[in-house]
Amino acid sequence: MSDIFREVDEEIRHERYKRLWDRFGPWLIALALVVVVGTAAYRGWLYWLETEAQKSGDVFIKASELAEDGKLAEAQELLASLTDAQGGYPALATLRAAGVQAEAGDKAEAMAAFDAFAASSGEDALLRNVARLRAGYLALELGDFTGAADRLEPLTGPDSAWRFLAGEALALAAWKNGNSAEARRRIEEITESAEAPSDVVARVGTVLDLLNAAEGTPDKKAESQ
Repeated sequence: MSDIFREVDEEIRHERYKRLWDRFGPWLIALALVVVVGTAAYRGWLYWLETEAQKSGDVFIKASELAEDGKLAEAQELLASLTDAQGGYPALATLRAAGVQAEAGDKAEAMAAFDAFAASSGEDALLRNVARLRAGYLALELGDFTGAADRLEPLTGPDSAWRFLAGEALALAAWKNGNSAEARRRIEEITESAEAPSDVVARVGTVLDLLNAAEGTPDKKAESQ
């Protein structure tokens, strides 16, 4: 009797599974296909992104090499082609293009390009600060010392990666603007910091020597020896 009951039970379960498969089987197959196709599409998309990023990187490197060789117009043309590139290349290309523009002598236009990038909330904060620093340097080269200070002052905070470079430029701006006291204060902030890069310390030391020579101020280092 137990065998009969077992067979009946198995028949009932078989019939139940069959009804379930008839009802949901096509949906399960469709779902499996969606998963397979979706996975393949996602992997294909990642591969495409990687390939496009590599191509953009090659273009960017080529443009930089052309700029270094003095072929500025050709470099600008390649950089302009990266406007819609994948990854961070559009931002890098914009900054490099502004730099090439400055190298070509269009410093005012380059400064405006850097200013526009620094003001763009959609760009990476680190790159925006790079643009702000470059714009400050160009303002200094153009003799706009107030403009240089306005651009560089926000970069002098204790947590800023650019505080020493900005402080160096601000010292130069103050000196060129006839404000030797401010220049000395900026130089002192750098030379007294243990974190200041040695090359920056050396350069502001040269500025301090020029200040002392212009004002007839004794060299403290020479006096101490």
